[in-house]
Amino acid sequence: MSPSSPSSSIQQARETLGKRLREIRKDAGLTARAVAAAGWHESKSSRLENGRTPPSDEDIRTWTRICDAEGQAADLIATARGIDGMYVEWRRLESAGLKRAQESVRPLFERTHWFRFYQSWVIPGLLQTQDYTRAVLDTVASVRDTPGDTDEAVAARMERQRVLYTGGRRFAFLMEEWVLRTVIGDSATMVSQLGHLIGMTATPSLSLGVIPMGVVRGNAWPCESFSLYDEKQASCELVSASLTVKQPSEIAEYAKTFTELAGVAVYGAAARKLITSAVDALG
Repeated sequence: MSPSSPSSSIQQARETLGKRLREIRKDAGLTARAVAAAGWHESKSSRLENGRTPPSDEDIRTWTRICDAEGQAADLIATARGIDGMYVEWRRLESAGLKRAQESVRPLFERTHWFRFYQSWVIPGLLQTQDYTRAVLDTVASVRDTPGDTDEAVAARMERQRVLYTGGRRFAFLMEEWVLRTVIGDSATMVSQLGHLIGMTATPSLSLGVIPMGVVRGNAWPCESFSLYDEKQASCELVSASLTVKQPSEIAEYAKTFTELAGVAVYGAAARKLITSAVDALG
């Protein structure tokens, strides 16, 4: 079963924030009409409480002031901003350059101890060779018209791979077999990349699973690429944007999906056989 759609994840977060506003109003013994006396239409109070309209910082300050709950304003504003940050367009994220986008996840990687990655598009970044990464980022730069700092971005991603060998971390990688057969760059780039993958299967802290083409999927439907960082965050790669999920119920859905996908993957010698077959297909 695929995780919730990005829009439903964000909407649930907005509804949760709206419920907090409603509770604050009721605790103050006020009606929605009384809050609306702040100068907006009563229907806006309803939209805020039901998550249909995201509150601005000023909306929250006004709401908490009327409800004599100004001590909660800072926390509510941080929550609202966090919801806004759940869905970030790639163009906005990469507007300052691909290097900065690569470096932006470093704190997350440094504080995470259990990594789970599912890829239905490309080889996972932590397992990429330099040439493969360059081919991926060159395409990103071309398609999204980003600043021309590909060399620096490649170096930043290679530097990030140090996390594989430090701090007693665990890594579980899943990828669809068609990822192995999708030529990124050219044949030579792919042969080198696939050879690197075979070598990485010997890394003690790393599990590499490949989901074969033609396998009976059951509940393990292919879906968008996503990553899990401990039990604290899930990140999803969309065509136009990056989605970050921190609600425990949403993270649990991604974790369940990862487990289902892992159940139809092959590992060890069977995975290496699929990788070798992809190499052979390149001639």
